[in-house]
Amino acid sequence: MDFQNRVGSKHRGGGVASAQESNVDRRERLRRLAMETIDIKKDPYFMRNHLGQGECKLCLTLHSNEGSYLAHTQGKKHQTNLARRAAKEARDNQYMNQPAVGPAKPVVQKKTIIKIGRPGYRVTKIRDPNTQQLGMLFQIQYPQIANDVKPLHRFMSAYEQHIEQPNKAYQYLVIAAEPYESVAFKIQSKEIDRAPGKFWTHWDPDAKQFSLQFVFKQTAALFSGMQESNAAAHTDTPMVDARS
Repeated sequence: MDFQNRVGSKHRGGGVASAQESNVDRRERLRRLAMETIDIKKDPYFMRNHLGQGECKLCLTLHSNEGSYLAHTQGKKHQTNLARRAAKEARDNQYMNQPAVGPAKPVVQKKTIIKIGRPGYRVTKIRDPNTQQLGMLFQIQYPQIANDVKPLHRFMSAYEQHIEQPNKAYQYLVIAAEPYESVAFKIQSKEIDRAPGKFWTHWDPDAKQFSLQFVFKQTAALFSGMQESNAAAHTDTPMVDARS
């Protein structure tokens, strides 16, 4: 730093440096020291962008050259962020090295099953002769089903599947049994009546057939309207019991 040729200073006399000049001199000294001791190629936080400028990935700052970046690494902001990163990594390592609380979790081995194709099925539209509720009867054939395996089913919303564009007007009935592929039936998105006798499932181990029957719930207005109109009551198949 030039202490002699400053405005207001005497010849060969060193005046008092301003705060700005002191900061510039300090940054220059730190830059020269960092360039002598630090290999910037090994710095994990230094990178160059598409404009050729240097970036500090830790502090998200831009630098015109390597010297400016090295001076930044010796500053308070970069050192504070380094300390925060070290403290965070120490906490994470402490949590990872803690022993598990409670009994050890059992190791579950994933089954490897070769699918043999889709099962045969039959779908029948039904109508309750008493309440005129509409429903459906599904009969799925599993002639080569695995031993001690019973088919499973569940109702799935249109937003859970990723095959078709979701449509809130429909839902899916999924039925699965190993080693067959799962089959899904697209039905109307109406509430299922799960009252006794309205919804039931049955597995026939001798015929290897899984049956599922349900009816949709209906509003009071729709129920009264269907009671008044009996002309269409016999257009669909009446409810059957496939369990007998």
